Amino acid sequence: MRRTAEDLGMLVGAFVAATLLAELLGAVNLGTALSFGTLAFAGVLMFLLLKR
Repeated sequence: MRRTAEDLGMLVGAFVAATLLAELLGAVNLGTALSFGTLAFAGVLMFLLLKR
């Protein structure tokens, strides 16, 4: 159960961090920033899936 919570935390953290970073670096709008968050989420998800 602990590993699942850590994995979910990493996924949410990557999404939020990438979205906020895109906003701070001047994304045109929130939709664009959320797209970068989604890409980060997908990247971390692939890392977690391939790590096992």
